[in-house]
Order: sequence, then structure tokens, then C-alpha cells
Amino acid sequence: MQREQLADFLRRRREAIRPAEVGLAGGSRRRTTGLRREEVAMLAGMSVDYVVRLEQGRSSQPSTQLLGALARALRLSDDERDHLFHLAGHQPPPAEGVARLARAGLVRLLDRLGDTPALVFSDLGQVLAQNRASTLLGGDLTSFTGDRRYLTWRWFAEPGTRAVHPPGEHERHARELVSDLRATAGRRPGDPVVTGLIDRLKAASDEFRRRWDEHEVGVRRADRKTLVHPRVGPLLMDCETLMTPDQGQQLLVLTPADAGSRERLALLLVLGTEEFPVGT
Repeated sequence: MQREQLADFLRRRREAIRPAEVGLAGGSRRRTTGLRREEVAMLAGMSVDYVVRLEQGRSSQPSTQLLGALARALRLSDDERDHLFHLAGHQPPPAEGVARLARAGLVRLLDRLGDTPALVFSDLGQVLAQNRASTLLGGDLTSFTGDRRYLTWRWFAEPGTRAVHPPGEHERHARELVSDLRATAGRRPGDPVVTGLIDRLKAASDEFRRRWDEHEVGVRRADRKTLVHPRVGPLLMDCETLMTPDQGQQLLVLTPADAGSRERLALLLVLGTEEFPVGT
């Protein structure tokens, strides 16, 4: 761990970011054009004291999870993120696979979407980042560990999570999840991360195994689905997907499909967050 260089890098990156780039108001009374330490702490989900100790070269070695949160908070590019990991004495996450972090450009798009729910997914259905509106709509989907990180796993191995969609849509969602995973497996032949997930899904779910044998293939680029929220009721949402050139990550944007859903989403944004079961 190169403490002094790590501290200098974090300070410089914090000072280089304008508040508007991360969805914060600048204001006329700021003494610096960059972010404050408490703002970095808020964005990364850590204590201000730890951010201070990192910037002063007095911290213990940060974990890879903490480094990932810092990389997202500071909107680091892939190269900057890898440099951060090296300075902290860790190997960077691989370019492919589930350890990937959301691309900096996609995270910046999340910031600019404001009250429009949006998420960044990996090609295996792991949520890598989401904005506040998305969290209010469907809960925090970035904190799962193990196989629960994958949307397809939760759908087939934990059927209770399907309650976020009305029963009439379950058949279609199940079919689309499997066909999307089939397309990913075709792009990444022999990848042990992909084949391992498929094998575990086959062992865990008879329904998944049956649908996998049907050999349907397809990537969802546009969709319409109903999300049943416990506070405001059902919202009919149009879903548009923007993919990176290598199809490794995708930005999913959800917009209300009718007037009633627009009103319920606006109400939800006013009500704010409350504990409720996490859906998919």
C-alpha cells in the first residue's frame, strides 16, 4: 500500500470533480470548486473520518469493496480505478466477470437522469450502480453478495422476490431472463463465471433447467413491465436499455408509461425511502 501516493491521488480527484457532476448543488458559498470530504463520504457510503484519514495517509488498507465505492463516488475512469487499486495494494477487478465496477460514463449518466429511475447492470444481471429514484422504486440492489448478486438467481432460486411484479407477467419475465443469460453465455463461451452460474441455477431450480433446455436466445433492449410498490401501488414502466460496445454493461432507464404511473412515481419521490422487501 502506497499511502502517500494514495492520499495525494484521492485529494486531487476529489478537488477535480464539480458538484454538478455528481448531482449536487454547487452554491455560491463553497470555498473549493471540488467536492467536500463529507460529500465524498456520503456518495461512497463511509464515514467522513475515514475519508480524512485516507487523504492524510493515516488509514488502514482499504478493502476492495471500499475502493469500489470510492471509484464510483469520484467517477473514476477504468484506468484511474485500476490505479487506485494498485496504490491501495490490491489487484484491480478483472475487465470481465462479476467483479466489474460500473463504467464511469454510465455512472455520470445516472447522475444526470435525476428523478428518472436508472440502473447499471452487468451482462450477468448484477446491479453495479443505481440512482436514488431507482432505489426508491425497487430498493438497494447493489448490496447483494454471492449468487444473490444476479437477478436471474434471485428470480429462480428465491421466488418470493417475484412479488414485485404482478403474477400475469411472471411467465414473460422468466423466459426473458433465461434467453438473455443464454445470449451472454454465447458471447462468453467457456467463461467459468458464466458456466458456473448456469450449473448452479440448473441444480437450484427445475423451472430454470426446463427453460434453459428450450434454447431461447435474446437480449432485452426495450420492455414494458409493472412494478408493484408497497407504498404507492403498481407502476407501469417503459424500460429502455443502452449497452456498451462490448455488451458487458448496460444502462437501464425506466419511465412511466401512463399518467397514473407518473403521478405515483412523483409521489414516491416525495415520500422518500422506507424499509420494504427488495424486489427484482
